[in-house]
Amino acid sequence: MYTHDPWKYFRTFYSADHTQRFLSKKYSDLSDGEKLSFQNSYTLIYYLEHAKKYYDQSISAPYELQPVLLFYGMVQLMKAAILTVDPNYPETTQVLAHGASTRKRKKVQYEFLSDEVKIQKNGLITHFSGKIFGLSGLEGEKFKMGNLLKRIPELHPSFLHLYDEKVAYPLNISSGQEYSLTNTILDDLNISSEAFTNYLEEHTKLKVLNSREEESKLFLELNRQLKPLTCSPLQFDLTKKQYYLPRKRDGFFFLPELLVHYLILYNLSMICRYETDWWGELFHNYPSNDLPFITEFLEVTKQKVPYYVSLIIR
Repeated sequence: MYTHDPWKYFRTFYSADHTQRFLSKKYSDLSDGEKLSFQNSYTLIYYLEHAKKYYDQSISAPYELQPVLLFYGMVQLMKAAILTVDPNYPETTQVLAHGASTRKRKKVQYEFLSDEVKIQKNGLITHFSGKIFGLSGLEGEKFKMGNLLKRIPELHPSFLHLYDEKVAYPLNISSGQEYSLTNTILDDLNISSEAFTNYLEEHTKLKVLNSREEESKLFLELNRQLKPLTCSPLQFDLTKKQYYLPRKRDGFFFLPELLVHYLILYNLSMICRYETDWWGELFHNYPSNDLPFITEFLEVTKQKVPYYVSLIIR
């Protein structure tokens, strides 16, 4: 199903000589870059090796145990990515914390999709966001699980089937840097085609060079081709190699999908460890729509997180 194999790429780093030369290029602007590349080469290898073991175990583990394995596997991959741009990582113990928190669990009528996660001032996710995406100001931000899941297009069919909700529209490549989508989005956003191009520029890192409306489609010539890792608030479906644009205004904010996976996995890993009654009931009594979303997410995150990190470690 997935033609790109990030683990095959990561295995090329199972050579201290290759990894040292790779890091030496990454650290070339530093006066002691060569020394640091020798110091960090084995650390990078171990991060990738440990991550692979977590992901391998998640494949054979039951769904009930997968969140913990996938969360810590992702943590190892994130640390590997950080080390390629921050040779002194970790400089303080503050960056070793998870950097997220969840509210106290409601014991009655709790629903995962309505649960929230909050980003803390210090920790792995804030350090990673700054070093990899140049993103700051996330401290104190709260995100609902349902809204985060909507930012993963492989889960859109679940929203359609279970809630009759269409989350986003496909953005198709017409030619080069020109993309097209249905003009129905103008009605959804209650906006004109001209105002839409302005809105898109205001809420993304894109520039619309030219736009036109023909029949039932909008055509947008962008200043650059979209990239899966940084296309947010647009979304990328790895299976279909397809980009999507949110239908609603509350979906137009920059939050790279890697961070979405981290926040969801963090919450799930906490639930399966500390909310065992609710977690057990979920898998045995099927009380709500939560389980289909959770299991589908776990399948998707196994593929997408290593894929995205492989785009960073280049």
